[in-house]
Amino acid sequence: MSSYTAIEYLDATWNPMTGCSHVSDGCRHCWAERMAKRQRQEWGKIVLHHERLEQPTRWRKPRRVGVCFMGDLFHELVPLLFIDSVWGMMAEARHHTFYVLTKRPMRMRDYIRGRTRKGWLRAWSNIWLGVSVENQQTADERIPILLDIPAAHIWVSVEPMLGPVDLVRACGGPRHGFRWLVCGGESGPGARPMDIEWVRGLRDQCVGANVPFFFKQWGGVQKKRAGRVLDGITWDQRPQ
Repeated sequence: MSSYTAIEYLDATWNPMTGCSHVSDGCRHCWAERMAKRQRQEWGKIVLHHERLEQPTRWRKPRRVGVCFMGDLFHELVPLLFIDSVWGMMAEARHHTFYVLTKRPMRMRDYIRGRTRKGWLRAWSNIWLGVSVENQQTADERIPILLDIPAAHIWVSVEPMLGPVDLVRACGGPRHGFRWLVCGGESGPGARPMDIEWVRGLRDQCVGANVPFFFKQWGGVQKKRAGRVLDGITWDQRPQ
């Protein structure tokens, strides 16, 4: 399977598992679900691809790798032993940087805590754990759980952005705690519009807190035409 990705902040994607199910309004027009249906795959079915587990070890040049972006590694139907296999491979391929996103941060937190207590799981410096949120409600629900995870690096993706997000409210204070934020609008058929003031507000909060801000896309039905420039600037900030 090709590792190519059009996701602006990644060099590759790695999907040792695929499939997911809706958990909130941000899932309504899921791009991964559309892609799976085009490929005649059953989106609601969780499939474990053991044959893909060693794929990152075959990439010699360091890459920024999105993990299970065609699913959710911490879906309740993914066995813990399989997550162990994925984590072990990320730990082995330390020349890559791996970005994990979930809408199920409670299971991610429970997994990390449980494995850490057993003494064999370390917060490897090449693994970034993040949550995906779409509005204030999901930010308030998911970000505090993310902040409670003993990880080396944590990040937040606000995509698709469906409303304004107050990070101070979500984080319980002015110190955000995460190290990177990515923002983007919804794309594809039926895409819901994103207000420019929502994006500006999020950017200004990140700038004020010294959190790198990456603006991924305006989205829409024709996302390439809409571009990704905000106030005359392409925001490609990344953590050092």
